[in-house]
Amino acid sequence: MLFLLPLFALILIIVPLVIAIRKAKLGIKVNRKRTVLLNGGAFMGVMVLMTVLMPVIAGAEGAAEVVAAGGTTVGDGLKALAAALSTGFATIGTGIAVGNAASAAIGATSEDEKNFTKSLIFVALGEGVAIYGLLISILILFS
Repeated sequence: MLFLLPLFALILIIVPLVIAIRKAKLGIKVNRKRTVLLNGGAFMGVMVLMTVLMPVIAGAEGAAEVVAAGGTTVGDGLKALAAALSTGFATIGTGIAVGNAASAAIGATSEDEKNFTKSLIFVALGEGVAIYGLLISILILFS
């Protein structure tokens, strides 16, 4: 039963995207906001369900033995989650920043070639956000 939970999670996360892709291929108008919200809701629901059901299925005794033997603790798991979130959100922010800055830089460079170096600085500043997120996650993991 324990090996079926990740498979169930994967199915629940992928189904809304498959439905949206099929509708788009058939020419049916796809509500993108609804698809993204449905996918995000399914993801969060699956994560909460797995968080609640994993200890029940695995058994609390097995977890206690792992902790007593010097294995991972809840704090280690939360550190890994915090590191993943800091890196993930930083890279999402970087993607948004670079996407907007790069298109503006291309437009400014096409009008006047002297603007290239000035606009390149703004694109590089957006990239710095990802480096800061990675640095924070390293600090979290190794503290």
